[in-house]
Amino acid sequence: MTIDVMMPFYGDVDQFRQAVTSVLDQTDPDLRLVVVDDCFPDPTPAEWLLALDDARVEYLRNETNLGVNGNFRRCVDLVVADWFVVMGCDDLMHPDYLSTVRTLARHHPGAAVIAPGVDVIDESGRPVAPLGDRIKSVLAPSRAAELSGERLATSLYHGNWTYFPSLLWRTKAVREVGFRPGLEIVLDLALLVDLASAGGSLVHDPEVVFSYRRHRASVSSVQAVDGRRFAEENQFFDDEARRCEARGWPKAARAARWHATSRLNHLQARVGAGIGRLRGRPAH
Repeated sequence: MTIDVMMPFYGDVDQFRQAVTSVLDQTDPDLRLVVVDDCFPDPTPAEWLLALDDARVEYLRNETNLGVNGNFRRCVDLVVADWFVVMGCDDLMHPDYLSTVRTLARHHPGAAVIAPGVDVIDESGRPVAPLGDRIKSVLAPSRAAELSGERLATSLYHGNWTYFPSLLWRTKAVREVGFRPGLEIVLDLALLVDLASAGGSLVHDPEVVFSYRRHRASVSSVQAVDGRRFAEENQFFDDEARRCEARGWPKAARAARWHATSRLNHLQARVGAGIGRLRGRPAH
C-alpha cells in the first residue's frame, strides 16, 4: 500500500530540506512524495530536490500562486493512492512515522483518519510547549482510541487536538465528503467533523512519530493576531451548533456553542498583541 505524501511548498529552504529528508529516510520506503511548489521565487529548492534523483519524488510547480489553502486543495486533488498525508514543508516525520500509521490503518480498516502522537518544535528544531499545545495534549485521548460520530465531534469541538500535517487520510472518505468552500483556518476541523457526520472514524495512537513546527510566520499565528482566525472560528462554531442540534447530537451542540479552547486562544492572542504593542514589537 503506497502512501502519497503531498507537500505544498513555499517557505524556508533549510526547513524544506529537513522535511523532505525526513520523508525519504522513513524505515518504510513505500511512498510517493509530491512537492507542489507555489511559485517560490528561488529556484534552489527545486534544483536540490531534482538532484536527489529519487524515483519516489515528484516535483510540480503551480502556474500561479494559489496561496496556502489553494495549494493544499491542489495537493489533495493530485492524490492517487488510497491513503495520503498533506505534510507541512517545515515539519518532520520521525523515521517510523509511515510504518506506524500504516499499521494502524491496517488494523482499523474502517477508519477515515489516523492521528498519531505529535511533539512540537520551534524554528530551530528545539522542543517547545506553548499553552495552546499543552491544552491540545490534555484534550487528546491519553491512550489508543477509535472515535466516531457524536463522540468524535464533541471531542473536537471542545478543542481540535489534532495536528493536520501529521494526519493520514483515507482518500475515498475525503473525496466523498469534500471540502467546505469559504473556509481558510478551520478547513481541517470542518473536514474531520463532516467525516464524523458521514460515519467515518478517527483512530488515535499517542506514540509520538511526528514533529510539528510552531513559529510566528505560520498562517494561524499571523491570523490569530489580526483577528481573522477567530472571526471565521466564531461563525463556524455557531453554524456547527445548529447543525448538531438538527442532527440530534446535543452534547456536540453544547461543545460547539461553548468552543472554550477557541475562546481561550483568542484571549491569549489579544493579550499577547497588547503586550507586544506596549513593548513596541510584534506579539509572539
